[in-house]
Amino acid sequence: MRTALAVLGAGAALAAVPTAWAALASLRYRYTVAQAPPRPVAIVLGAAAWESGPSPLLARRLDIAAELLLGGKVGVVLVSGDNRECSRFETDAMTDYLVARGVPKEAVVADPAGYRTWDTCARARDVYRVDAAVIVTQNFHLPRAVALARAAGMDAVGVGDPSLGGRTRSTVYGYAREVGANAKALYDAVRQPAPAVTGGAAPEAVERIGNAT
Repeated sequence: MRTALAVLGAGAALAAVPTAWAALASLRYRYTVAQAPPRPVAIVLGAAAWESGPSPLLARRLDIAAELLLGGKVGVVLVSGDNRECSRFETDAMTDYLVARGVPKEAVVADPAGYRTWDTCARARDVYRVDAAVIVTQNFHLPRAVALARAAGMDAVGVGDPSLGGRTRSTVYGYAREVGANAKALYDAVRQPAPAVTGGAAPEAVERIGNAT
């Protein structure tokens, strides 16, 4: 019995390491919109898109990005997600949502191959030449996202949406999911794998980001 408990305890401690890493690596770099230091680019991590547009959680991320840009905190918004038909063209939906809320279309750059958080960070660095950014996502995702962006070499800070407010189930699921996702993130931070897609940015998109720096 004691051996079994010891094994369980050791397993729990080991599982906590990636979560502790994400929390500590991002601790000094998480802000509210009002507190966020200026950066050239806001990177909005993708989430589910519906036929009607961004899901409520994704819309809240985009609202934060719009506030950052219209408030002069960032010069460009990089929306990153899966823009394939199977994902209902996430980045198209994200771009349309921002433009409908007063963000100039020329201030939005879309990365259609941000299939997961590490891919977004690696492609922002290598394909879009981003070296400093505000990462925008939900609070449950923010430690991992900021930790990965900084592991990728970006001078990254983060602003998160607290969610709940009618999305309790999604928020609780998000926090639970991070336990496993943090383990994968720590592996990515150490190994620095190539993203699923390594190119594809239009020169004018890279130029727009460069002009914002």
